[in-house]
Order: sequence, then C-alpha cells, then structure tokens
Amino acid sequence: MDPRTLRAAALRYRACGLCVLPARADRKCPTVGRWGPYQRQLPTLEEVTAWFDGPQSGLCLVCGGVSGNLEMLDFDLGGEAFQAWYELVRTRNAPLLARLVIEQSPSGGWHVVYRCHEPVSGNLKLAERKQIAPGPDPVTIAGKTYKPRCDADGRWYVLLTLIETRGEGGLFLCSPTPGYELLQGDLAELPTLSEAERETLLEAAWSLGEHDETEASAPIREATDEKCSSSDPSPAADRAPGSRPGDDFNERGDLRAVLRRHGWTLAKAGENEYWRRPGKTSGSSATLKDGVFYVFSSSAAPFEPNRPYSPFGVYALLEHGGDFVAAASALRAEGFGSTADAAGDDVDLSRIIPCRVAEDATLEHETVDPGPIPEGLLRVPGFVSEVMDFCLSAARYPSVPLAFCGAMALQSFLASRRVREEGGLRPNLYVLALAGSGTGKAYPRKINSYILGRIGLGAAVGNQIASGQGLEDEMLVHRKMLFQTDEIDHLLRCIASPKESYYSMLLAMLLQLYTEADEIHTVRTKVRDRGRKSEPRGEIDQPGLVIFGTATPECFFEALSPRLLTNGLFSRAIVVDAEERGRKQQARDVSQLPQRLLDIATWWRDYNPGPVNPVTGRRPNLDDEHPTPAVVPYSEAGFTALDRFASRADDEYDAATRAGDRVRAVVWTRAGENATRLALVYACSRNHLDPCIDEEAAQWAVAFVGHLIRRMLFLAAQHVAENPFHAACLKLLRRMNEAPGHQMQRQHLLRAMRCKAADFDQIVSTLLQQGELLPTEIPTRTKPALGYRLP
Repeated sequence: MDPRTLRAAALRYRACGLCVLPARADRKCPTVGRWGPYQRQLPTLEEVTAWFDGPQSGLCLVCGGVSGNLEMLDFDLGGEAFQAWYELVRTRNAPLLARLVIEQSPSGGWHVVYRCHEPVSGNLKLAERKQIAPGPDPVTIAGKTYKPRCDADGRWYVLLTLIETRGEGGLFLCSPTPGYELLQGDLAELPTLSEAERETLLEAAWSLGEHDETEASAPIREATDEKCSSSDPSPAADRAPGSRPGDDFNERGDLRAVLRRHGWTLAKAGENEYWRRPGKTSGSSATLKDGVFYVFSSSAAPFEPNRPYSPFGVYALLEHGGDFVAAASALRAEGFGSTADAAGDDVDLSRIIPCRVAEDATLEHETVDPGPIPEGLLRVPGFVSEVMDFCLSAARYPSVPLAFCGAMALQSFLASRRVREEGGLRPNLYVLALAGSGTGKAYPRKINSYILGRIGLGAAVGNQIASGQGLEDEMLVHRKMLFQTDEIDHLLRCIASPKESYYSMLLAMLLQLYTEADEIHTVRTKVRDRGRKSEPRGEIDQPGLVIFGTATPECFFEALSPRLLTNGLFSRAIVVDAEERGRKQQARDVSQLPQRLLDIATWWRDYNPGPVNPVTGRRPNLDDEHPTPAVVPYSEAGFTALDRFASRADDEYDAATRAGDRVRAVVWTRAGENATRLALVYACSRNHLDPCIDEEAAQWAVAFVGHLIRRMLFLAAQHVAENPFHAACLKLLRRMNEAPGHQMQRQHLLRAMRCKAADFDQIVSTLLQQGELLPTEIPTRTKPALGYRLP
C-alpha cells in the first residue's frame, strides 16, 4: 500500500479527534511500543506525521474517552452473527442502522463503529456460544486456538465469542489497513449515539448469545457417591428436583420480587423480559427468560457482566452477599426444600460461580471464590478516579487495584478529622494491596507522598510502623497520619505470633486507634509530658490513622493464621488483590501530576467546618485538640441500603456464632461499619464541596464489602492452616483446583508439591480418607495413568 494513503487517513482521523496509532497488521498491535499513555491523551499532529512518514503495514484507533467515547462492535468467527444482528436492529431502529460506520475485516468479520455521548465501558463479550470439544487438548476454530474447559457433567467444551465490544482501554485495526474494507459511512465522520441508541445495538447483540440455560440453573455437584455414602445413603445427584432449598427456589421462588426489592425494575415485558438495574433510568441491564437471569451490564454489581444466573444464584447474591450456605438456610426456614433433606443442608450454585461451595460454614470446608474484586467496583467517581487515572498513565506497570488502593487511602487521609457520617463514623481506612514483585507497588505511594508534601503535610506520612509506642508518639504529634508500609506481611506475621510479645502493643494500638476515630484516645503515661502546652496533655481527640500497606500475595497468605484472622485486624482491613502485572509503558515523573489534584488536596487541608467563635469571629483550627467535623448527610435511599446491609451483617454474625465459626463471625462483625466508611469516602471523592451518602454511594459500598467478605473467607479457607501438615494439604488442594478439569496425574502432582514421596503419600492418604480427593485414571497416549481428582 502507498504510505501516503495511510498517512493521509491517519492525519484525517487525528484531525477529527480520534487517537490513531501505527500498527502491525499481522500482529494487530501498535508499533509505537508503549502505547499506554495514548489511552488517555491524543498524539500530536507532529507525532502522527512522523509515525507515518515511513512504511507502515496498518493503522489502528484507540477506543474510549481519548477518542470521544469511541466504541466498536466486533463480529468474530467470520461474522456469523452479523446478519441476524443487522436484521434485529433494522426492525427496531432502521434510521439508527443507516448512521453507523461499518467495515469488514480480512477474516470475514465485521466492525460497527460509533461514538457515544456517555463514557463507554471496557471491552465486553456480548454473545457467545458453547461448542463441545473432543477432549482437553487445545482446538483451533476459525484460526484461533482455544483451551477446552470441563463442565459439571464431565464434558469438554469451548466458549466461542460471536460479538464483543472494543471500549475503554481497547483498540482495533481499521481501513485503510490492507484487508479492511469500509462498506458504510466514514471513520472521520462517526455518529454520536445516545445511551438509548447504544442500548439498542447492545441488546440486539446480547439476545443472540446462545446461553446454556442448564448452566445457569443446574447445581454444581457437591459430593460424589463415595463422599455421601458414609452419612447419606441418597447422594445429592439422585435426589428429586426441589428437594434442596436452592432447587426448590429455582422451581417456584419469586425471582421478580427479589429483584424489585433490590431496586431492579422491569423495563420491557414479554417472553424475554428486560430488566433495568438500580440507578438507571432508561435502557436495560439484564434479561429474564425461562428461569435464566442474564446480566449484560458491567455496572450491575454484585453481578458480573455477560453471565447467566439461576434464581437461587440471584437470591444468594442480593439477599446474602453471595453466601450460598446462608441463602440455603434462609430458604429452608421459609419453607423451601423437603423436610427429609434438612439435615444434609446441601447448597446448589449457579454455574456462574466457578467453584464448589461448603456443606457448612466452618473454615475447614470449601467456600465460594468470587475472584478478585471486579474492576467495575474499583472505580470511585471524582478525586479517587482522577488520582487513579494519573497513576495508570504514569506508572511503569499500571495496575487498577494498586491505583485504587493508593487513591482511596489518600482520600481517606484528606477527609480524616474533616467529616463524619450522621452516626459518628469517620472515613479512616486500613487498606492492604496485594501484588507480585515488580508490579509497581511503589508508584501509588509515591503519588500520595508527593501530593501531601506539596501541600505541606509531608511530615504526616510515615513509611514504617515499628511499635505501638512509636505509633502513639507520632499520632500525638500529628493527630492524623498516613502510614504507607511495604511488605506489611512481616508486620502481620509478627502480630500473629504469640512469641512476639513486643508487637502485642502494636496490635492493640492499631485496633484502638481505628475504633476511637470518633473518641478521645488517652495516651500511655510515659508520653504525657510530650503534650503541647496549648492543649490538654495526654489526649488525642478523634485520631485519624490511615494505613496503606502492600505485600506480595504469597507472603501475605503465609502470614495468615487463625490468630490473625480472629484478633480483629483482619475484619477492619480492606484487602484488594491484583492477579496480573500491568503492561509495561513509559513511566512519567510524578511532578507531572495535574494541578487540579493538588487544588483539591489543598482544599481538604484548609477545610474547616468548625463553628465560628462568637468572640473572635473566626473558626478554630482543626489541628487543635477538639475538631468539629462536618456531618455528611444521607439520602433516604442511601440510609436504607446501608441499614439493610447492617441488619444482614448482624444476621450473618449470629448464624456464624451459633455454628461456632469464629472466622466468619469476626469478618461479618464490622461489615456494616466498613460499608458505611467506604460510602463516606465515596461521597467525599465524588463531590468534596457537597458530599452526600446517597443510594449510588451506598450500593457501591455494599457490593464492594459483600464481594470483599466472600473473597476473604475463601482466602482464609484456602490458606490458613492449623499446622504445617494442614498447610501441605491445603497446598495440594490448591494445585488440584488450578489443574484443568480439577484432576492431575500422580507424577505431575508430586512434582508440583516439591516434597518427599513419603510425605506426599501421607498427604494424599489423609485427603482420600477425608473425601477431599478421589483416585482416578487419566488417559495418556499409551495407557491410562494413575491420578487424582476433586469430588
């Protein structure tokens, strides 16, 4: 292709506000190296000219806000679903179809391109179909290689994507790249769609997904015949439908009443019902057909986008925060399930939850893994998101979880001793971010230190907590502090050890300062003579301690212990784990931070809501002994949402206490309080001039804490051991859980365990006797090999 053609098109696209980059057509990737910064800023005309002066094999457009909320619908697999989608849109809104820009790709797929008035989400899978595979070996379909999965019935299958979006953070090759043919419209003259028009396009795509209804409604098998035979002569798989509470609810439960109770509204009736999530005034977020609730919205927490849910799965997530054990028990109390089966208390799960669930609520049994907190919940509007955006554009390895934790800790510190909610809770948070070595854990800390240093609060930033006495001394001087501590697992390990009495004072101090954020903390006698002359000595009124700790997941999990889980610190912490390292990009100096962020931080520094002194006519300095924080009000809906969650947390705590599950009880102890604190931080970030804890803030906080609790309980069940042998057993079960089909040959498992054969045999024997592991034969190229599988 003539380079001048690509160059002319690139300059034309850039002139109309599109982020255009040179690309390698064979690899479908930009040739500029680190293109992360261009997800947030347009290249200059000089850059575009220089890029396309030489030979290039293609060009691509970056989607999302940088290109004016650009989004593209990608029809894959030779565009097999395009014609059906085209006809659906034509019948619903033919004029809209005529405005779209449409091109065809070299593989026969289709691109539908447009802009939106509102910001677009990240890439979404809109329609998929399930194809049975002959076995576990990778299969190639339409030029792409897929790794088969194994379903609950032992069948191997692959999920093929028919339609997906390219949105925020995505890009796509386009015309005039060789092989891409523009068939309708002009990429330099893209239409801008309303939210309703975009919904029309997406709903048509969602309706074409071949969702397997049995996957959403069928229970995951919790036990095999062998495991049930000792206590139940009738295995779960042989029970009649409806005998278990979840099965029964799937058959006759009122799913629509559950949805309406949590703010969902019916947007469109019919055989295929369309439902709208809370807080949304138009369009739809999910469909309900034949007992399958399919969520396609990425903003419908606690549901994950593009997944089907059974009625019981919806009930468990909305009414019990994803705790399927508690959901089954509650349904049984309401009369669901057969009486004869009450002792078994089996729990059925929606296929969307890719894990098995416990038969009771104790730590030793399995717990549902909700996965790391979805990125949709790691966004708080306003100041927090703006700090995150800079971090993601400037860090060498951008990480959304790390950026979120750093920004939340900063907002928490700035609002500390400045605001409170009506019940007296303060915004102080203890935030722990887990990420591997070399993932850029230091950059969020660097941003916080830079901002606070620039506004004159650098002395209130600490980097190590050596002892309880030292922490109290620092708090006595500064009244509020932000401690940013790396490798916090060492601190946790010392706190958890009964032999480390030196750290017992530190644990007590951390718990005390968190609880006394709305009280007066009386310091120990030793330091009372250090009080300032102008203030009463020996007191810290409303101490504002915020912690931002980071650690590697491996070290953090090793530090977990039953003592640490039940001493109260774990329930106070907001633990966010990052699974993957961000893609490397050109790092930027923190001094390039937007001035707006410094302005907002300065506003918080100077904010003084205290009453005016009638004598002096001035407000007192908030750094004085007794600050008067502003009260952030609730909306009625916001208060109701948090109050309902607090009541559920109390119920969960009572149930765990009755079951003797100390870990679950401790985690639920502060669930309501944590949600309220997070909602308060959310409100302050979104509008620092007039914060309000409304329904949006409350629902986000409830969804976040609900997911966090399920994740913490799962991690505790997977990693917390009573002794070294128990730890080895848990390690083997984790290896099995990670294996394809949850099975592995003996020799491969022995190699993965890295232990002596005799120790391995002892571990396996114990798990076999406990019913946690089952022997099996695994096919190989020659003859079946001895292996093991999970029940």
